[in-house]
Amino acid sequence: MSLPVVITSEYSLINILDSKREQLLSLFIASLDIKDASKETYRRCLRQFMKWTSLQCIDLQHLTRESIITYKNTLFEQGLSSLSVSAYINSVRLFFEFCEASKIFPNIAKGIRSPKRKRAFRKQPLTLEQGKKLLEFAEALDLRERAIINLLLRTGLRTIEVVRANIEDLTFKGGQRVLLVHGKGRSEKDNFVILTEKTYKPIEEYLASRTDLQDKAPLFTSGSNNSKGNRLTTRTISFIAKEGLKAIGINGKEYTAHSLRHTTAVNILRAGGTLENAQHTLRHSSPVTTQIYTETLEEERRLKNSGEALLDSMY
Repeated sequence: MSLPVVITSEYSLINILDSKREQLLSLFIASLDIKDASKETYRRCLRQFMKWTSLQCIDLQHLTRESIITYKNTLFEQGLSSLSVSAYINSVRLFFEFCEASKIFPNIAKGIRSPKRKRAFRKQPLTLEQGKKLLEFAEALDLRERAIINLLLRTGLRTIEVVRANIEDLTFKGGQRVLLVHGKGRSEKDNFVILTEKTYKPIEEYLASRTDLQDKAPLFTSGSNNSKGNRLTTRTISFIAKEGLKAIGINGKEYTAHSLRHTTAVNILRAGGTLENAQHTLRHSSPVTTQIYTETLEEERRLKNSGEALLDSMY
């Protein structure tokens, strides 16, 4: 693979201008065997890097390892989180791996470390009492919103998975009612969540209020004048969950619709379920991901039985 520029040696590129940066970026993106959404994430991260090199008046062939380290420090100075900085630096590393393999630039980013991140979730789960309060509040909502909040809290579905669900995805496996799931990063509906009676009843009541019950119809539809009958968006479902949380007094930025997914996993463990139970319910491909939820239980035990409180009983 080559660019329409002069290459004088295996690892040197002459006269690459700013107008060539986008072309080189496009070649890299085209080489990735990943989903389009992931490609756009890499494109966005690398455009940020290209913009930085341009503002620094540094041609790509003149970048050094020290340049990459300076760029990483600049991201931190801008107030980005360790998670965001890791994403940007990972993109740069992959880009220079591609450049070296294509004999365009040496891999100056090799060995550049991403910031260490604590193995924890940014969104907080609800306590058992908060979960009960949210379900009680949902009883007073309209049928659609009640069914959505109930479904999120009892199955751990992601908002995009709720959006993608169709009426035909309500089916049975082994005599149990299930909802087929088109999961994150998947190309088809190859998984499912079990719909217990408490989970399915609100959905049944909501569907009974609708007239458009064709198999291919969305499970949840919009009721607004401009988009009546259309599939809901993740933004709408997130809003429904967030408004429910606000109504019971939870309004921190660490509490969102995704908090209900975390709550599902933690509650399985609270109820005595195994890590495997939680993994299968959340449809994690690796138990390592699910393992993080045990840290929430350890934190709860730490807060309830603290050494600090024991000291207070002594003085």
